[in-house]
Amino acid sequence: MDLKQIHELIKIVNKSNIGEISIEDKDGKVTIKQKEEQAVTFTAPQPQPQVYNLPPQQTAASMPAQSAPAPAAATAPAPKADNYVTIKSPMIGTFYRKSGPDKPPFAEIGTEVEIGSVVCIIEAMKLFNEIESEVAGRVVKVLVEDASPVEYDQPLFLVEPA
Repeated sequence: MDLKQIHELIKIVNKSNIGEISIEDKDGKVTIKQKEEQAVTFTAPQPQPQVYNLPPQQTAASMPAQSAPAPAAATAPAPKADNYVTIKSPMIGTFYRKSGPDKPPFAEIGTEVEIGSVVCIIEAMKLFNEIESEVAGRVVKVLVEDASPVEYDQPLFLVEPA
């Protein structure tokens, strides 16, 4: 029995009044029990935009460059506002800046994003979840390296609101 089938069983148990279900096949046995006081559910919390204030000496233009985007960071004008909105991870998983190895990144420093535009992908349990911006503005800083693990509520991007 694969993971997808187990997830389907969990959904069936949650939607019904079944207290316990056991399934056995050649690969093994799976038992799903539902507690009376607490149902087994999996929901992704909705991230809330949060204002992030950087001290004046730590603007995006004055922070040390990490890797290849150094020329873009050096030529970009310093942000005019100190108030940034943080786009945070709604789940635990692996952060990807682009949809494939040969594809361009969803969001880079200086990219204009709209509400609902995809800024990255987070892989969790072999599912690729598109993360959308909840604010319109310009990406000032990418806070996570590509293909690195992220935690729930970890800051991913700083966006200067439009």
